Amino acid sequence: MTPAAGTTGEQKFFEELIRHGHFLPSGEPGVYGRGMVFEDVRNRFDDLVTRACAADKSETLRFPPIIPRRTLEKAGYLKSFPQLCGAVYSFAGKEAEALDLAERAGRGDDWSHHLSMTGVVLVPAACYPAYPAMALRGPMPKGGVTLDLGASYVFRNEPSGDPARLQMFHQREMVRIGETEDVLAWRQTWMDRAQNIFGQTGLNATLTVGSDPFFGRAGKLMANNQREQGLKFEVLVSIASPEPTAVSSFNFHQDHFGSAFGIQLHDGKVANSACFGFGLERITLALFRAHGLDVRDWPKDIRSRLWPETNGASPWR
Repeated sequence: MTPAAGTTGEQKFFEELIRHGHFLPSGEPGVYGRGMVFEDVRNRFDDLVTRACAADKSETLRFPPIIPRRTLEKAGYLKSFPQLCGAVYSFAGKEAEALDLAERAGRGDDWSHHLSMTGVVLVPAACYPAYPAMALRGPMPKGGVTLDLGASYVFRNEPSGDPARLQMFHQREMVRIGETEDVLAWRQTWMDRAQNIFGQTGLNATLTVGSDPFFGRAGKLMANNQREQGLKFEVLVSIASPEPTAVSSFNFHQDHFGSAFGIQLHDGKVANSACFGFGLERITLALFRAHGLDVRDWPKDIRSRLWPETNGASPWR
């Protein structure tokens, strides 16, 4: 049933998701369609986050799931995570090349040499488009800015048999840009809010210091430094793999993006930034894992929080 090898528990959960119509396999690991109940649960959890966002009085921005290649380069993503990058290639040849491409594709042969890299790449984190956009505004207003970026599709090139490790998924993200103290206080507030949200939905979630999957030998040193400075915290929840899975992260970038894109504070100093992201598909899977694959069997109090208009009754009869 699954196109990539995984643990026995991962394979079993994947097959159950298909049987219940929550996952629609595509033949490629980590690329699945989702059924209407799955999508409803995902959107309902997103609504909980949106309600918690109201106190921030944030500016709402939306970006497409592609960004200029130069943005990825300036951000230093290729230095840290080249293994996860997704570049967009396209055909720009003439009729003879197009015919050869079609014939090769029809035979199942390699036709990739007919393609060349475009000027855009897939978004690896929902916050990336926001930094160049903020830099174009000039100096930040006093007090900085808080941005609600919504639930954006992001791409990570990491095919896996683990149903919680998707190549394309929704990341619900917010960004805070400003002074160091304000940025760190905002991140702490959201770590507290997140633990409350997970508690409301009945998930046994653990907040812990984390690190990113930096590439190569130097990456190990970067990951150690990230943990030692407390730059990244993660919320871990049991889903399908033997170890708990990260479903949310809270990141302090220091002045990395401020320096890379020239984002200034009102007084001309380089801005610091932080962000948080909720992996909505992973959280949805965690909810199915914790409460069962049939929403009608979920505890009434959990349903009442996700579907408040039903007063706890099952939204799916």
